[in-house]
Amino acid sequence: MVNGNVRHLLSFRDLEPLQVLALCHKATELKKSKPFVEERPLLQKTVALLFEKPSLRTRVSFEVAVQELGGSITDLANMGRKFGVDEDAADIARVLSRYVDGVVVRTFSHTALETLAKKSTVPVINGLTDHEHPCQTLADLLTIQEKLGQMEGVVIGYVGDGNNVCHSLMIAAARMRMELRVTTPQKYRPSRIVEEMVRADADQFGGKVIWTKNPKEAVAGADIVYTDVWASMGQEKEEGKRRRDFRDFQVNGKLMLLAKPNAFFMHCLPAHRGLEVTADVIDGSQSIVFDQAENRLHIQKALLIWLIAGEGMRNEE
Repeated sequence: MVNGNVRHLLSFRDLEPLQVLALCHKATELKKSKPFVEERPLLQKTVALLFEKPSLRTRVSFEVAVQELGGSITDLANMGRKFGVDEDAADIARVLSRYVDGVVVRTFSHTALETLAKKSTVPVINGLTDHEHPCQTLADLLTIQEKLGQMEGVVIGYVGDGNNVCHSLMIAAARMRMELRVTTPQKYRPSRIVEEMVRADADQFGGKVIWTKNPKEAVAGADIVYTDVWASMGQEKEEGKRRRDFRDFQVNGKLMLLAKPNAFFMHCLPAHRGLEVTADVIDGSQSIVFDQAENRLHIQKALLIWLIAGEGMRNEE
């Protein structure tokens, strides 16, 4: 999303394919270099972390990324009020824009995030909402490119809940000319609004995204098998029901055998062994979940350099 002269990342739809490739190229360069970037592109820059939801990977990867780029962090996790409720999101945006150079937001309401971005004069990055998780998907694409040497034409079987991670993966697959087969129970399928947007993106960019109620169909011959938790944060009261509803959507050794022999297993973490995935799969030789987790750091460095330091990237339009 571009608001005046300010660029935000609220949805994966805010990125054009060439920008995604450029971010991955930059992240690969940063990964090969020393942790602390000599040019210190975020020197004298401050990034605010406005987190309503608990976080391990998103929080730590952004904190370390900012520090290794020469910047500083201000943590608003304990500001004692609910974002967009106790204080208007637009007012928060106006205030923070006068203090900091960028804001990473991890919250429940995607609408509140959009309101904040519209009134912010500094870049806003979606660190996760109930609607999307674009930073996770960028790290996923970087990992896929590392392991398979390409994104285009890669087949992903996504098994589980049609949640925020699934939404961002769907958009990415449509735009990056990948094939994504999503399998969920009928009542947990992805948002119909997202499905409609993805159909339009697939027509424009050449990707393919389908939904099926059959996990075997989704995984058959796939390059990547991907899953996520059955009950996300805020859905804890539904956990018992979801365990029953998703019992046929577990990624286990038997299901993995339907994918390509050299297929990889991916999970955005945290994982619940014995529920959405069995221990032998996530801890097995095909699992690349910790490579995914590491790549959050590298891709977010590239993102911060682009959005906050304002440095262009090779291959970007």
